[in-house]
Amino acid sequence: MVDDTNEVTRLPPIPLMVAVAAASVISVGLVWLVGEQSVVAFAYGGALVAVLLMLLLGARLRSPPAQAEAVAPDWSVTTAAIENRRRAIAIIDRANRLVCANSSYEGWFQSEAAPFDLPFDDESRQAMIEAAREAWRDGSAKIDTLYLNATKAAYRLSIQRTGRGEAYLVWSFAEIREERSYDGLSERLEGRFGEVMSRAGLELALVAPDGIVQTTTPGLVERATGSRETGLNGLEFVQLLRSDDRDRIFFAREGQQGSPQTLVHVPLDTAGGGRMSDADEAPSLMLLVDSTVGIGGGWEGSGKAAIPQLEALLSALPLGLALTDRDGRFLFANKAFLRAVERENLGLPQFPSDLVVREDKAAMADTVRRFAKGATASGDMAVRLANDKEEPVSIGLAGIRGLGEAAVLLSISDSTEEKRLRRQVAQATKMQAVGQLAGGVAHDFNNVLTAIIGYCDLMLLRHTPGDSDYDDIQQIKANSNRAASLTRQLLAFSRQQTLRPVVLQLPDVVSEVSQLLKRLMGEKIEFLVRHDRELGSVRADPQQLEQVIINLAVNARDAMQANAMRAGKQDWKGRLTLATRRVSARDVRKMGIDIMPADDYTVLIVQDTGGGIPEEHLNKIFEPFFTTKEQGKGTGLGLSTVYGIVKQSNGFIFADNVQGPDGTPMGARFTVYLPVHKGELPAAMRSEETEEPKATEWSAGGKLLLVEDEDMVRAVAERALVRAGYTVTTASDGEEGLAAIANGNTEFDLIVSDVVMPAMDGPAMARAIRRVKPDIPILFMSGYAEEQLRNDIDIENMHFIPKPFSVQQINAKVAEVLSEQRG
Repeated sequence: MVDDTNEVTRLPPIPLMVAVAAASVISVGLVWLVGEQSVVAFAYGGALVAVLLMLLLGARLRSPPAQAEAVAPDWSVTTAAIENRRRAIAIIDRANRLVCANSSYEGWFQSEAAPFDLPFDDESRQAMIEAAREAWRDGSAKIDTLYLNATKAAYRLSIQRTGRGEAYLVWSFAEIREERSYDGLSERLEGRFGEVMSRAGLELALVAPDGIVQTTTPGLVERATGSRETGLNGLEFVQLLRSDDRDRIFFAREGQQGSPQTLVHVPLDTAGGGRMSDADEAPSLMLLVDSTVGIGGGWEGSGKAAIPQLEALLSALPLGLALTDRDGRFLFANKAFLRAVERENLGLPQFPSDLVVREDKAAMADTVRRFAKGATASGDMAVRLANDKEEPVSIGLAGIRGLGEAAVLLSISDSTEEKRLRRQVAQATKMQAVGQLAGGVAHDFNNVLTAIIGYCDLMLLRHTPGDSDYDDIQQIKANSNRAASLTRQLLAFSRQQTLRPVVLQLPDVVSEVSQLLKRLMGEKIEFLVRHDRELGSVRADPQQLEQVIINLAVNARDAMQANAMRAGKQDWKGRLTLATRRVSARDVRKMGIDIMPADDYTVLIVQDTGGGIPEEHLNKIFEPFFTTKEQGKGTGLGLSTVYGIVKQSNGFIFADNVQGPDGTPMGARFTVYLPVHKGELPAAMRSEETEEPKATEWSAGGKLLLVEDEDMVRAVAERALVRAGYTVTTASDGEEGLAAIANGNTEFDLIVSDVVMPAMDGPAMARAIRRVKPDIPILFMSGYAEEQLRNDIDIENMHFIPKPFSVQQINAKVAEVLSEQRG
């Protein structure tokens, strides 16, 4: 900094100096008067003057440093006070020397010289000199425009006189900048403004005149590359887009799978003219408008305003629809969606992944995030809902734009009815597969039981009551017959048992078993029977229908007892109701049961008050070996047998719960639909007179061909028939039996054959024999149902005996067939 050299060293005040001189003269006068000697007075005066001169010289030697230190200005405080990024400020003294300047002054002009020495052009320098004169004279001055020689930068100048004695000028330079339309645009596109535009489906890019991308909105980066981490700066803008044959524009990464874009070119230029760059050097703004942009495409306010508008629309649709934001959070779901995901009472969770099982959560979250932040594409995925883990559902997803905060649309159809039908199909398929297995097991088991029962009969022929072995043999036979009843249950379930259907009235069957049911129910269960009038007749096996009613009644009794035990009631009462109803084809159509043809039915309803069937068991109760009873207290074949008998009788059976007034289950209800018989009524129903059955006794013997692949069954059947007086020729399979006929050595009266055999089975052998012997009768032995065999084989003069059979039964059946054959 520069000192003020115009200041001078201060001397003692003039009055003080006059007083000192006066005192000196007086003191010299007093010395002269006292001493009366001039020499002495003169010497004293000279000495006094010398002392005063020495004091004055000492004062002059000491005063300049002290005074200089006191008046030197401290410019550091001033420098800090004038710091300004938008202004270049300098302070000069009257000698036009720079005494202080801020950092902007030094940075803008790259110099520490005084303003007059800066490289302004001649016109500007002359204006600055005149302004300085005006400021010294008037206290302030201004210049509107100054130009530097090198950069042609323009400045505005203001000068103010200030300081002690107004001995300084403060120069303030302001840069004149002509604003351009794209100034600050890059920062805004990359910031919050760019996020807002991307959420609304509008993408922006600042492109240089040569087509190179300078900056873009974050959404454009993600749609062009798949990730926001990848930059587009330095790439050609045209490489990001593709067009189809209809001149529609798509993102190159998305292709035509994405949504079309509308491209708007916004030229940017400099505002004004002046000394700025030409307009052809300015970049351009490229605006891409997504075709899905519709209502409410704005930031928070408008986006949120769009959601209530959508709710009214989506709530009225039967399809389940829900919206999520870009972070995957649920915004809205209509009632159909909540009903489809079974959350009507629970409400909507925070994320879609909360709806599915743990194994599907990650895939669901990733898919929603991809559709929210990627292309506006659509797709679907199969997931399992958390509250229904067995049945997968298909959820549709679509990325959307222009709906405010909404980014993904989820759709799911209410598949309750579809699930029910699918369960029924799966149940029917499973029952068919298990039925085939049960039929095969029962068939093989019947062969074993046939041999056991047959050998027991043969042994009983050699023993009389009272023998030591007689009771043991009877016990073996009794257990075999018990095992045979189990196989009949398996065959009933698989619908392969032999039925003896007749045309009957359902109330007659109920009345036959009513007394037995009353004893089975006991005193604590009230037994009620109700019948409709004018019920149609049905065609079914009465004994099998009785088994259906008994099985359903016993299950109802056990359910009521178990319900009372769970409730801890000792003194309880139950009620079992058997009712018959008439259901017309019109009623069936109203019920909307797809698997049941629209026809007239006679319905049997068995209803109890046992508390109902748990919902998770309703789809399993007809499965074989499924039981809710304790181990050892149930085989699990009761309801499966009922199901098999009903289906084999061309009927339908359904189970549901009876709801109380408060919606809680009060009991279970089984409904059996049997089609009304519309054929001609048999003579037994037209008239009370019945014919006596003809006697089938036969004792004339005959020649038989016995074909059976099971050695033990063939052996016992042969021994039984030989003991009855027949001549028996045996064969181990169909080919051997056909060879016995083809040899022609023996004329057989009857062929007794098994159905299922290796190589050539019984029906194939029978058809081959009929080509040679068209009139020979055939008696089939099988554990399968006679009706099914007749439908599959369709051979005239064919007879049937079910396995297992006893010695007496095989002999009686052969005698019956030969008796009919001989007339």
